[in-house]
Amino acid sequence: MARTNKKSHVRKQATATRSKPAARPRPARRVVVLVATRKGAWLFHGDKQRKTWRADGPHFLGQIIQHLVLDPRDGRTLLAAAKTGHLGPTIFRSTDFGKTWKEARKPPAFAKAKEGEKGRAVDHTFWLTPCHANEPRAWYAGTSPQGLFRSDDGGDTWEPFSIINDDPKFREWMGSVQDGTPDGPKLHSIIVDPRDPKHLYFAMSGGGIHETFDRGRTWSALVKGMEVVEGFDAANIAFHDPHAVQMCPGNPDRLYQQNHCGIYRLDRPSKEWTRIGKNMPKQIGDVGFPMVVHPRDADTAWVFPMDGQTVWPRTSPDGKPAAYVTRNGGKTWQRLDAGLPKQQAWWTVKRQAMTADARNPVGLYLGTTSGEVWMSSNEGKRWACLARHLPEIYAVEAAEVG
Repeated sequence: MARTNKKSHVRKQATATRSKPAARPRPARRVVVLVATRKGAWLFHGDKQRKTWRADGPHFLGQIIQHLVLDPRDGRTLLAAAKTGHLGPTIFRSTDFGKTWKEARKPPAFAKAKEGEKGRAVDHTFWLTPCHANEPRAWYAGTSPQGLFRSDDGGDTWEPFSIINDDPKFREWMGSVQDGTPDGPKLHSIIVDPRDPKHLYFAMSGGGIHETFDRGRTWSALVKGMEVVEGFDAANIAFHDPHAVQMCPGNPDRLYQQNHCGIYRLDRPSKEWTRIGKNMPKQIGDVGFPMVVHPRDADTAWVFPMDGQTVWPRTSPDGKPAAYVTRNGGKTWQRLDAGLPKQQAWWTVKRQAMTADARNPVGLYLGTTSGEVWMSSNEGKRWACLARHLPEIYAVEAAEVG
């Protein structure tokens, strides 16, 4: 029988133990809140406790910024969807976290129409989404009127993506440039499945929600179960008006949706949406714009309801703003208004103007049409005003850095 060297065995165990130290808690990262407004953009840098904030801005003062997004793949590249008085609709890019900016050489633009046909022109780029993690310089963009574009060089040049922009059926669903939301119809909520770069979703206002599994060669509509305004035909995809669609980071097979006609949830492989907003308080209703999902818990999501009565004022019901949270997939909802004004606050929170960070507890951030940024560092239990007196806020994003 071979003789065991106990000292050697103990030494190997000790070495193995030293080579695998106990995991340490991940150090807290700083949160940066990116705010896009009707007259410029601001970056608010928070400390690691999210208690103090430093304003960086304005960037692009006087220019309409529809969306400002930090690339999570490198943590320093920013893309801004802008509409300027002299350049028109364009994209700006910064690779040094906003110290310097450079305009795209070829912003999103529709193909020139054939002779004798009526063409379309991009009024503004509305939505920006980084592509899959394995495509580090690629981005998608959605425009008004509805168009889908892609850049493979970090946002410098953009080309139409897939068949969307000129396909006769999609053009029928899009309607005319006069249809849609008050400031123009939009293609938005571009979602990339983190498990598969070929699997994409997008939504149109109006025009429904659409999905591809083959990187845009073919698409299928996902509108089953969705309601439309009374008197219109739900079988006509053009009448479907999703306001925001979100995929759960903790479970990519679950999607939530805030709609012109309610709040919905979809659990794949099902293709039928369930209206979970019917469980909201009847005096509040389930009409609004933004949809925010928890970064780890697929049962938790937040909305910010708007007054959806017949004349559609699009303000906080009764002038008393509040977020609502579900922690059980939409079975029940809880009002979250501690710290928010109790009366005479006739806010609108637009579809891109509410977001969450990935901290624990989750931080929530929202921007109002009256130019205020509100935040909660405890998942909405209490709110505080982060910034006041900004221009009308179009979009709010949160990113973690450092």
